[in-house]
Amino acid sequence: MAMSETKPESGVGDVEEAMGSLLSSENYIIVDIGANLTNKKFTRDLDSVVGRARDAGVHKIMVTGTTVQSSKEALRLTRLFPETLYSTAGVHPHEAKTWEAETEGELRELLANHEVVAVGECGLDFNRNFSPQDVQLEVFEKQVVLACDVRKPLFIHERDAHKEVLEVLARHRERLPPVVIHCFTGDAAMAAAYLKHGCYIGLTGYVWKDKSEDGVRRILEDGVVPLDRLLVETDSPFMYPNTRASKLPPYVKEALTERSLTFLHRYCTFQRNEPCSLPVTIEMIAAYMKKKSEQVALQTTFNALKVFGLTT
Repeated sequence: MAMSETKPESGVGDVEEAMGSLLSSENYIIVDIGANLTNKKFTRDLDSVVGRARDAGVHKIMVTGTTVQSSKEALRLTRLFPETLYSTAGVHPHEAKTWEAETEGELRELLANHEVVAVGECGLDFNRNFSPQDVQLEVFEKQVVLACDVRKPLFIHERDAHKEVLEVLARHRERLPPVVIHCFTGDAAMAAAYLKHGCYIGLTGYVWKDKSEDGVRRILEDGVVPLDRLLVETDSPFMYPNTRASKLPPYVKEALTERSLTFLHRYCTFQRNEPCSLPVTIEMIAAYMKKKSEQVALQTTFNALKVFGLTT
């Protein structure tokens, strides 16, 4: 299932030149492709949260929409922080039961804005089943068609529905824009299948937690996901990367820089993760992949700029 790339709004050929200073900088330049900044936990100090993110090297953040209302709020936030915040517009599988006759039109109107760079968070969650599975499938497919129509990437949530997600995507293989599997927590076989079908893989601070024989850690160690298909995200305020966990290998802990740990421990908690924690996730991923953290930062940022057409 070959997926065509959308033509980004910025010139991809200029991205590497614009980011050329990264490797010689003491700071990273990172894109957080998924942060829930409309969450009420960020209501009082969003200015500080965004400022800390930039200080930590997270220069662009995509604010996730999960309902029509939160997608409208996400767009509003992008207007407060132009060229730093971008947003998505979609209906999360948990909220699929709220889909109404006018929902598609409202999403199309949101997606007409250049700050709204993807359709989602949409997909299937057959783990919690907060919406009936048949309703989830219907609403997900409508959003896949919508993404094909507006030529913007899909930002997909999937839990215990790997086969079904691929089946829906396969029905639209000739028209699909780029597809991102948000907050991937599956196994090597799932990752390989998504990659085979042209998807990008989004990873979060969950990498500290997974200790399964065939999970995210092993995927990174074995090189299942190539760097040119990898994206990073915090999923703030969730997915706090617990670097003090005993299950985290010593060689990974040793790869974490004092600067990144300072942002994590000073500003982030299990109750409220922030985008400024993303450098720690970059460094954990790099350690597992046995690569330089600067290389992981550079490539994942290039990938995000290319996939979502973000301005440089």
